[in-house]
Amino acid sequence: MGMETHKTEDRHQSEYLYRPDILQKLDFNKSPAVFNPRISTVNPGADWMVVRPLQRGDFDKGFLQLLSQLTSTGSITRKQFDERFTQMKISGGHYVTVIEDKRSSKIIAAATLTVEQKFIHNCSLRGRLEDVVVNDTYRGKQLGKLIVVTVSLLAQELGCYKMSLDCKDKLIKFYESLGYKLEPGNSNAMNMRFEEDPS
Repeated sequence: MGMETHKTEDRHQSEYLYRPDILQKLDFNKSPAVFNPRISTVNPGADWMVVRPLQRGDFDKGFLQLLSQLTSTGSITRKQFDERFTQMKISGGHYVTVIEDKRSSKIIAAATLTVEQKFIHNCSLRGRLEDVVVNDTYRGKQLGKLIVVTVSLLAQELGCYKMSLDCKDKLIKFYESLGYKLEPGNSNAMNMRFEEDPS
């Protein structure tokens, strides 16, 4: 009985947010990005790296610590992480993709594709690229390019008519090198932030 419980827990922790096989279908020849040396989702450049969907067990692999290099994450408990993972999986449209260093079992890069269902453009889909981050100690290995191109090609594979992102001015050239363009007259990012309820 104890062994079966352990196997069930392992399966639960290795549960993917979305089907991993879709990443194998991505055609990197469709991207204008230049990789030197050439890498892709299937061949990320080293046998100790793997590109895959977020797993429930990534709570223990430093996923939240990686996100905290990008922005504030707060003090998220395992229960909160599990609940959010379940909500994202059930609702669909959330494609958090990560790169794992298998040597250390740590998440070293991540990006999120959020797919919006629209009425416009014949009830089409629009992708949004968010939460792109590469661990500070792994920079210079083309992982930023790899994770962004992976998620962008994933949006195309899913049938999105457009992929959008907001970025800092200093990152415009990086995203342009991957095929993104500023749209004249439509290049403003505006936000409304809501204060957290302190209670």
